[in-house]
Amino acid sequence: MSPINLAIVGVGKIVRDQHLPSIAKNPDFKLVATASRHGTVDGVQSFTSIEAMLDAVPAIDAVSLCMPPQYRYEAAHKALSAGKHVFLEKPPGATLSEVADLEALAAEKGVSLFASWHSRYAAAVEAARAFLASTKIESVHVVWKEDVRHWHPNQDWIWQAGGLGVFDPGINALSIVTHILPKAIFLTSATLEFPENRDAPIAADLHFKNADNVPVHGEFDWRQTGKQSWDIIAETAAGTMELTEGGSKLSVNGELRFSAPEEEYPQLYRRFAEIVKAGKSDVDLAPLRHVADAFMLGKRKFVEAFHD
Repeated sequence: MSPINLAIVGVGKIVRDQHLPSIAKNPDFKLVATASRHGTVDGVQSFTSIEAMLDAVPAIDAVSLCMPPQYRYEAAHKALSAGKHVFLEKPPGATLSEVADLEALAAEKGVSLFASWHSRYAAAVEAARAFLASTKIESVHVVWKEDVRHWHPNQDWIWQAGGLGVFDPGINALSIVTHILPKAIFLTSATLEFPENRDAPIAADLHFKNADNVPVHGEFDWRQTGKQSWDIIAETAAGTMELTEGGSKLSVNGELRFSAPEEEYPQLYRRFAEIVKAGKSDVDLAPLRHVADAFMLGKRKFVEAFHD
């Protein structure tokens, strides 16, 4: 089978750090074009808009959309309408309804739509899922705290409505939790902290439970300095499970059970190729639903202004 002719829209840091190396190592894809207001890729046709790119390169089979979520729907709609498969960076959109509309359009056009959740492909996530399925879960504590100044310096879009604020990293935790827990959880209460000069939260304290009343507590914060915290701790009948370093290491009762090098984006592109070949879509909106619930149910607390 010939490689899938792929285009990228939005050539920024995540594309250079993750997408380009992953695509280069995957024989199922050939990067044939990019569209970005500022970024280009050496040796690849470059355009400043997705419209110009789609008009000039009809051989494009699929498009990876890597711009901020507030601007993704329009580009995705154009690509799907043109009969292209679409890979959506996380979060897949600014709202649930727009992603649902894209899913319906993909089905109508007979092409694949992939709502990607890279943290689900962290090395130890599947091992954690298997462990939790084998025992009784008593409680879960999620601690996802990092330094926004380090990871998103001077990125205004992330603080704007639809940019999600601390839920941009926090949704990674939610994507893991919704995958590894055997039963669905739902939000019972939340407190969101908003800097007085921003439209998106800088911290969130979340409380969930499942149908068996198992509590899940999530702490998200963008003001962490020093060591960053991306940990999920579950108390179970078989002991304490710790999924740490963003899902790359699994320990039970202090004993390391699983650890492997990071392969999240290569796995994403393997999955994208798989669904394109199978003629199906993969659009799980559970993590984004939890974010929407937090904005609906959460109490707002205003804190001091934030400046980069």
